[in-house]
Amino acid sequence: MSEDGMTTAVAEPVVSKATEKKRGQKRKKQPRYNVILWDDNDHSYEYVINMMRQIFGYPYAKGVQLAKMVDSLGRCICLTTTKEHAELKRDQILSYGKDILIDRCRGSMTATIEAIE
Repeated sequence: MSEDGMTTAVAEPVVSKATEKKRGQKRKKQPRYNVILWDDNDHSYEYVINMMRQIFGYPYAKGVQLAKMVDSLGRCICLTTTKEHAELKRDQILSYGKDILIDRCRGSMTATIEAIE
């Protein structure tokens, strides 16, 4: 009751059938994409390790693991994420710059993204 002795009515919210359907549905997951780093002979292990630490925030040991993987297999998956985030990380790799430890190096490593089926 209010101060003047009157009661206040509160209306129940109106819920449409469309809203009820949405509540029962699960959210659709976004498609996932791999960020792929490709091997070349113009970048050192130190370059890959430092790049993985700076771009992805990986610890040193994970950087070593990925550097070995890209060297032995010719490619490695750096990250699996949404398309927009994968594109960002690919672009960061492509713009990381050259390896100052190798004179013949002219630029960044190659990276691509690929959809997971």
